[in-house]
Amino acid sequence: ELYGDFEDLETGDMHKGKSALNTQVEAVEEVKEEEIESQTEESAKKKHMDKKRKLKEMFDAEYDEGESTYFDDLKGEMQKQAQLNREEFEDQDDETRVQYEGFRPGMYVRIEIENVPCEFVLHFDPHHPVILGGLGNSEGSVGYVQMRLKKHRWYKKILKSRDPIIFSVGWRRFQTIPLYYIEDHNGRQRLLKYTPQHMHCGATFWGPITPQGTGFLAVQSVSDTMPDFRIAATGVVLDLNKSITIMKKLKLTGFPYKIFKNTSFIKGMFNSALEVAKFEGAVIRTVSGIRGQIKKALRTPEGAFRATFEDKLLMSDIVFMRTWYPVSIPAFYNPVTSLLKPVGEKDTWSGMRTTGQLRLAHGIKLKSSKDSLYKPIMRQKKHFNSLHIPKALQKALPFKNKPKIHAKAGKVPKDKQRPVVIREPHERKILALLDALSTVHSHKMKKAKEQRHLQNKEHFKVKQKEEQEKLTQQKELRKKLFRIQGQKERRNKKSSLKGNEEQLN
Repeated sequence: ELYGDFEDLETGDMHKGKSALNTQVEAVEEVKEEEIESQTEESAKKKHMDKKRKLKEMFDAEYDEGESTYFDDLKGEMQKQAQLNREEFEDQDDETRVQYEGFRPGMYVRIEIENVPCEFVLHFDPHHPVILGGLGNSEGSVGYVQMRLKKHRWYKKILKSRDPIIFSVGWRRFQTIPLYYIEDHNGRQRLLKYTPQHMHCGATFWGPITPQGTGFLAVQSVSDTMPDFRIAATGVVLDLNKSITIMKKLKLTGFPYKIFKNTSFIKGMFNSALEVAKFEGAVIRTVSGIRGQIKKALRTPEGAFRATFEDKLLMSDIVFMRTWYPVSIPAFYNPVTSLLKPVGEKDTWSGMRTTGQLRLAHGIKLKSSKDSLYKPIMRQKKHFNSLHIPKALQKALPFKNKPKIHAKAGKVPKDKQRPVVIREPHERKILALLDALSTVHSHKMKKAKEQRHLQNKEHFKVKQKEEQEKLTQQKELRKKLFRIQGQKERRNKKSSLKGNEEQLN
């Protein structure tokens, strides 16, 4: 039985349990307590949930009130109006309804378009669907359009100025000749020969006026489906400015034909006196870096002028001037009329071709400039004049810097042109003995010199040590003196303080 008597067989202990009545009473009390606890928990949960629901309702009511905007109200009014129209015109036919409420969404509309080429109807292909779009009042005119353009990173080549390209802008697709430029810090639009590799640049072309902020994309050709087709460039329309001026660098060169100190007469830079007059006061410079200024035109030769420089020029100098020249934008606009082609030939439309494509088609080789060809480098040896030092300066120079007169190879100087002396055997022995004695003497001198050097070294070390000891002794003496002086000063201060106290007392 539960809580009954039992014996622990391992230890031999006897355990006596509670009586059955007590256990039943306790069990009933526990059940009652559990019921009461569960009831209190349920009531607390219910209260909490009610509170949460009330708060949510309040929040929803506030949120719904704050969310409704003018657009929502307008939408609601339109829905109500549509419902009223539906109820009102439900029994009437479509023609009457269109007169009152207009064309409803989902209705078929017939539109008549005028001035359409006959080829559009004759060669209509349902495989090429036609999308109908509308243009604004200002989009019908043609003019200069500015845009920000970037070469697409997947396009393999770079785009060149004055090369025809096809733009897809808004509802239009047309071919034009753009000029690429970049704006300098001073606001000048500088012409670029090619588009930058990983950077935006400006582009201007003659075409239909398009609103600002309209995106576009450019392709090189739409003639056929190529396996390596890529979009050439993308960008956005910036401005519609008819007075845009794109400037190109221009370098004019000339040569001096008369030189007077810092003034020179230059020819070959201009063709007439009128051109010179236009550039009076302009800055010019030579290749060697001498700066100058154009002063006035000369009567002869035509186009020559007088100029002043910082320094005297040489006849071999080249004078140049950096200027800017405005470039005209070609007025070329060719719409892509691929839908006017017969069925099956709509992908064969091709507009103006680039010079590279024309050259390839006709097999014309590019004419190479003579200046661009590599030539073998032929450098002439420079022959410098021999150095001439005046005799007065030679006397003042030290011996090692004086010019030495070297004899030419193969010639023996006169002082060395002596007869050959053949010695006797006895003389040879004497000379050999003298050589041996001189060798011994020189060896002894060398050893003595080395010994002297070692002695000097040891002496220098001893001297250094003595000086170090002397310095340390001087330092200690100074310390003692300063200590004694400090003690004296302290005593004097104490005595002066005592005297002051006595006077005060």
